[in-house]
Amino acid sequence: MTKEMRAADLVAQRLYEAGCRHAFGMPGGEVLTIIDALEQAGIEFVLCKHENAAGFMAEGAHHVTGAPGILVATVGPGAMNGVNVVANAHQDRVPLIVLTGCVDADEALTYTHQVLDHRAVFDEITKATFTLTAQGADIIADKAVGIAREGREGPVHIDVPISVADENVSPQLRRRPPASVTAPIGPDLQLAQDWLGAAERPVIIAGLDVLKDGSAPVLQAFAEARGIPVVTSYKAKGVLPETHELSLGGAGLSPLADKHLLPFVQSADLILCVGYDPIEMRPGWREIWDPSQTRVIDIAAVPNDHYMHQATLNFVADTGATLVALDAAHTPVTWDGGEVAALKLALSAAFTLDDVWGPGAVIDVCNRMLPDDAIATADSGAHRILLSQMWTCHHPKGLLQSSALCTMGCAVPLAMGAKYADPSRTVVSFSGDAGFLMVAGELSTAAEHGHNTIFVVFVDASLALIELKQRGRQMANRGVDFGRHDFAAIGEAFGGHGHTVTNRAELEAALTAAQQADTFTVIAAVIDRQGYDGRI
Repeated sequence: MTKEMRAADLVAQRLYEAGCRHAFGMPGGEVLTIIDALEQAGIEFVLCKHENAAGFMAEGAHHVTGAPGILVATVGPGAMNGVNVVANAHQDRVPLIVLTGCVDADEALTYTHQVLDHRAVFDEITKATFTLTAQGADIIADKAVGIAREGREGPVHIDVPISVADENVSPQLRRRPPASVTAPIGPDLQLAQDWLGAAERPVIIAGLDVLKDGSAPVLQAFAEARGIPVVTSYKAKGVLPETHELSLGGAGLSPLADKHLLPFVQSADLILCVGYDPIEMRPGWREIWDPSQTRVIDIAAVPNDHYMHQATLNFVADTGATLVALDAAHTPVTWDGGEVAALKLALSAAFTLDDVWGPGAVIDVCNRMLPDDAIATADSGAHRILLSQMWTCHHPKGLLQSSALCTMGCAVPLAMGAKYADPSRTVVSFSGDAGFLMVAGELSTAAEHGHNTIFVVFVDASLALIELKQRGRQMANRGVDFGRHDFAAIGEAFGGHGHTVTNRAELEAALTAAQQADTFTVIAAVIDRQGYDGRI
């Protein structure tokens, strides 16, 4: 006879099978059974101080483990606090399982306190939303995992009524096997092979799908075999190590970088968009080529309905399998005029490392002093643009950021989630002072769990990127400045270590101490608010 389980246990069991080992959130009476079920299944529940930060911690853990992240939020305000991070997961293609508690349907007919339609709220910002039923709990959980992962990844919401979570059911486990890896076949594949064989100036633009497909090694071998340079989106930084002679780094947000990259891409005679998702890109990358004049092959997880660019051939397929299928093409000599090396030299000169002090110097010192396998996270702001060009990624997901929705306050919790998933890795977050203040309370979470995460704060007492745009439009300084705060003291007040640094030597000493510390460290790097002028 099959042993009965609670409906919540079936959900937790399926998430454990999917590789989940941490869930993040804030409890309320409506989610106590969910939390209990997660813990009993072997998934640690991490108490956070705000649901939005909890969701970013869940994302950080996902980037390390590959398993879906889990956000737990209680009824009403708890669920609503998570709206931003769920929308971020939707645009940034993050598989996030959102578990919210809700009152039972019969009770909601006459009880209105904190009651609202969670599914109506989340419908627009998730791939799917469900209300858990007892007899369908296993099916709903399996659907949630599958939908979150298939195609372009994203969040799935499950609303869990209180009595349903507790209801005992006889499990009838039903698992839908994942779709098989596919590659294109037929005349279009032959045409693509012919184009590749004839190309003299091919360029690869690689994006998020390469990460989802796990095809970075295939991409590297493919590029090396033909000498094809690789531009990546910011999220795909490191799919080809950025020390590689064919790596042209990340693109999409920096006008200074685009000044060099766009003419190069437009000079290509074949463009291969390998898992390229232009949701990360800015208007300067819209329709930068004419597919009637330039051969463009698009390999993506989903059909093109964004219209940011068009292609001559469109393959909806696995990126790695498609590159392997293209591999039969003849290998020509490409870019034999030294153009790739010249472009790399120009990009290096544009983002110099020799500043005496300022945001570039902070990034340079951290890049040199932290191990190659370190995980860095970046908040939104001027520093993120500079980091995305100057931070060297030796591996995929070496720099985590919100690059589609561009949410402030994400760097600190992203770093904490990554550290939860792998405490042995060096993890550093880079925040502007405004973004850091949004989530400073989560330092208490860092202290409670003893991880020695490093939090670097660029202190300029200004929304520097907005202030730069304000000056660029010859507007008066309004609404962008705020007071200077002692961020090192804030770190110490929460039980960590704190350092205020004003030059390279002080930063080097602080990083040395932080890597040996027994708990987290806040490093406040005091810079000039106009230190980004001409640099991004």
